[in-house]
Amino acid sequence: MNQNIQPHSGAWVTFTYASFAASAFLVAIGVFFLPVSIWMQGYLTMGIVMLVQTCITLTKTVRDVHESGKLVNRIEDAKAERLLMEVSKAA
Repeated sequence: MNQNIQPHSGAWVTFTYASFAASAFLVAIGVFFLPVSIWMQGYLTMGIVMLVQTCITLTKTVRDVHESGKLVNRIEDAKAERLLMEVSKAA
């Protein structure tokens, strides 16, 4: 079982943080300057915050499901490998 996991580069991580910060800042400025009441701005802000929160939660859940599938596959592979070793020793 060869697991080739390549870590993200520092530049990529910095880029993703900067992209998130820039987009959050620009959306906040856009909501702030909307020609609507403060109640509407608050409602839009709450919606945006909830959207970001659910995106993060969904991303983590999808990753966790994928990771748990990989763990189950590794356990199954180990069981199969052990069974094959036992069979080859018996033969």
